[in-house]
Amino acid sequence: MKGSPEDLARAARAVGVTDDRLLEAIRSIPRAEFVPTDEVASAYRDAPVTLPHGQVTTQPSLIAMMVAALGLTGDEQVLEVGTGYGWQTALLARLAAYVVSVERWPDLVDEARLRLAGQGVGNAEVLLGDGTLGIASRAPYDAVIVCAAFPQVPEPLVEQLRAGGRLVQPIGQGGQERVELYERRARGVVHRRTVTAARFVRLYGAHGYDQR
Repeated sequence: MKGSPEDLARAARAVGVTDDRLLEAIRSIPRAEFVPTDEVASAYRDAPVTLPHGQVTTQPSLIAMMVAALGLTGDEQVLEVGTGYGWQTALLARLAAYVVSVERWPDLVDEARLRLAGQGVGNAEVLLGDGTLGIASRAPYDAVIVCAAFPQVPEPLVEQLRAGGRLVQPIGQGGQERVELYERRARGVVHRRTVTAARFVRLYGAHGYDQR
């Protein structure tokens, strides 16, 4: 294995992340435990790794930018759409009070649960489902992070976000997006700023792209 968690923290700082709590979480949560076995050697490169079903993880420095944009202070309940193997979930769990994560592939749900448990993460649950529907039974959320691209924010995620809460999502058709930060107001979400440009897989579901 080449590199170390400090390399990922350094990459996060290089793109402007200054949140000390987040940087410490990146240093202390081993990404190598949250990637497929054949990708362990690449775990500490600032690059995506391949997951089953044609999925890929988000680049670590991009995860850091997106998580930092939520401005978590430790008391929040967070909804994550797209779990993968759970490294971002573990980061969120370190920074917030509780994380509800939704994943559409059953085997990825199993992998993420196993890996989170292996790292002693007890304040996150991974659920099988359509992330575009959110998880209404756990709402409202103080923050929502979406890890796949669609041209607009799914309405159920808006409805489940607490007033004043923040939402980060790649906006676009999949392949060339802008990661946008929104804030919930009385009449929906308002745009706060563009976090960065990036490439993401498409968001599938009832309020995303057709899964067929």
